[in-house]
Amino acid sequence: MRHQTKKHTLGKAPDQRKALLRSLCTELLTYGEIKTTMARAKALQPYAENVISMAKKGDLNSRRLAGRYIYDKEIGKFIDTATGEVFEIKLEGKKLVPQTVLRKLFSIIGVKYSSRNGGYTRIFRLPPRRGDASEMALIQLV
Repeated sequence: MRHQTKKHTLGKAPDQRKALLRSLCTELLTYGEIKTTMARAKALQPYAENVISMAKKGDLNSRRLAGRYIYDKEIGKFIDTATGEVFEIKLEGKKLVPQTVLRKLFSIIGVKYSSRNGGYTRIFRLPPRRGDASEMALIQLV
């Protein structure tokens, strides 16, 4: 019996489920929205909102904890360390570092939601997938 264990298991072992949610959250924070199944979107929503709540704190411990929940991959853009501006190409004369998901989370997303008390994501229902007719959803940052 699974009394008082409210968790979306997604039909996967815990290590596979953790890796799946981690990669979904990384892609959500990278692109702002992703298209996935309804079950995965519902499992991802509290996971992503917890990570964004960590980013709102902005301290070093929160940054280290958030690193456990997302993959810190490079996005392909550059960010100015002083101002937080994002550039497509590396400019001369400015101290630019490659933008990663973790840097974007703390410098852009965390600042954007600093005055909001939860509800950072929304789920839209989409038509069923053509191959197996599973429910599809679009989860996006508000």
